[in-house]
Amino acid sequence: MFLYDRVVRYLRMLSNSVIAGGLAAGYLTVLVLQLNPLYPIDPGTIVPLALTLGAAYGINLTVAFYALIVFRQILAVEVLSPGWVSVRLLSWLLTIAATGGAAVMWLNLRGFSPVLDVETARRMAAGAIVVSAASVVFLMIGLAHLGRRGGRSSATILVLTALMSVVMSTVLRGPARAALLPPRLESVALREPAPGSAGGRVFMMLLDGASLDVIAPAVAEGRLPNFGRIFDGGSVMHLATLRPTQAETVWSAVATGRTPMHNGVRSSASYRALGVTPAISLLPDYCFAQALVRFGFLWEQPHTASDLDARPLWSILSDQGVTVGVIGWPLTQPVSPVRGYLVSDIFHRLSGAELDLEGIAAVWPPSMLEAARASLTNVPEPDPVALVSVMGGPPAGDYDMASDPDPVVADRVHAALLDAFAGLPARFGAVRFPGVDAVGHYFLRFASPSAFGDVSDQERRRYGRVLEQYYGFLDEHVGRMIDALGPDDLLLVVSAFGMEPLSPGKRVLERLVGNPAISGTHERAPDGFLLAFGAPVQPGRPPRASVVDVAPTILYFFGLPVGRDMEGFARTELFRSAFTAERPVTYIPSYGR
Repeated sequence: MFLYDRVVRYLRMLSNSVIAGGLAAGYLTVLVLQLNPLYPIDPGTIVPLALTLGAAYGINLTVAFYALIVFRQILAVEVLSPGWVSVRLLSWLLTIAATGGAAVMWLNLRGFSPVLDVETARRMAAGAIVVSAASVVFLMIGLAHLGRRGGRSSATILVLTALMSVVMSTVLRGPARAALLPPRLESVALREPAPGSAGGRVFMMLLDGASLDVIAPAVAEGRLPNFGRIFDGGSVMHLATLRPTQAETVWSAVATGRTPMHNGVRSSASYRALGVTPAISLLPDYCFAQALVRFGFLWEQPHTASDLDARPLWSILSDQGVTVGVIGWPLTQPVSPVRGYLVSDIFHRLSGAELDLEGIAAVWPPSMLEAARASLTNVPEPDPVALVSVMGGPPAGDYDMASDPDPVVADRVHAALLDAFAGLPARFGAVRFPGVDAVGHYFLRFASPSAFGDVSDQERRRYGRVLEQYYGFLDEHVGRMIDALGPDDLLLVVSAFGMEPLSPGKRVLERLVGNPAISGTHERAPDGFLLAFGAPVQPGRPPRASVVDVAPTILYFFGLPVGRDMEGFARTELFRSAFTAERPVTYIPSYGR
């Protein structure tokens, strides 16, 4: 009989834990809906999503609540013997669930606020207020029943509060809203460039995860001389990035001058529950949402060029008669026709057989495919793959590399393509080097051992210079671009987001999920940078800008109008007064999509 009573007691603890875990999973489901205002709400879409998140979060949170109760049992003098639905126990469990749910909602609202439209932010805030109020009600019920059991009235209030907090926050989220898209224009009428703009070129170097915290000290000590030339004679500007700090999201904002809410690319991919629901475009932070993809709860669909809802910079310039040459910019597959050439961001991953089948979609014009293919046999000097071979090969497999498992190989291929196409005319040229992000994720701890404390002398000697050597590879290309500048040309070195040491708590979590080597992160959206160099550039340290300011600034340099639907601004303070005096900022309503 004693054993039976004990088993029943623990089963009752489990039933209360299931209720609390289910409510917490409900709050996270509401959060996903809040962040995705285009997601429709009806039984056919909500049920699969709720079941998926319930299986992913509800089960784990049930286990966590149950463990908390058992731990309390072990420490307590009085043995807890709750009912199957215990007001006294549930009030405290639901207080934890609602407090945690409200905290995650507020954190996501703060973190994503720069990329949320006003209406979405307002509705998120209203839902978070409802859940916060529910946590207060649960707490008051718990305090009112210290040392005594709950009655029917308390149970009714508890149940109604739990149900209404989920229902009301869902209602406040509102029905699905249509995306606000610019008009679909095949082209925009050619405009005469501003006086003095003829002949000026822009060379653009795109870096993922590069940080001034690494570059500035190395420049000061003379180890990155070409970056130093920009620091001494050019302009250095911090760039506020966007969340989530994923290449597809941030570089799409750079390319369009529009925030993710308005350019159609809000994360690195879209996600579907059970593979059948409408697409979820943005996963929440602070609740291990990426694990939903890693462990198969959500089906991931990578973005392509067709997902851009705003016209990218190379398309705008091409329509305006500016020849372009772009290598490896995210979301350029399949390539679109341009006045010049375009090599997609997946070209470096295509094998020989895949090039036969997909090469036409990866290189424009098709006539350049063979030249691009031939460049794959060229190994640049220095070779980025060789620089990181001390670990047995290029870094691969962390959470930033789901869409591109070989970013260091991309740098090798893009450097070779840059050399192969150097003689082609292009007034706007852009090449991306994503590998420094991967190298920073793995080697930051060895480059900055004092920030981690667990780096041995042997590790520091073996790996300590890898990150600096990789920046040296980038420095070589900066020098070549500087030397190629004409008297009217502009060089822009842009890092879309920075890199910082992983916090101790995150280090533990990365070890638990199988990424023990990760040491650098950009989850908290550290600033990137824009380095400008050339005769038109005003040397100095202008105020902080945003990644969405890059495209309007390039349009301004070419004497072209800025789209009024762009959230970014032309940063005229980058240029000398002699350059800006005869070049006012002009506007058109939109460049369309």
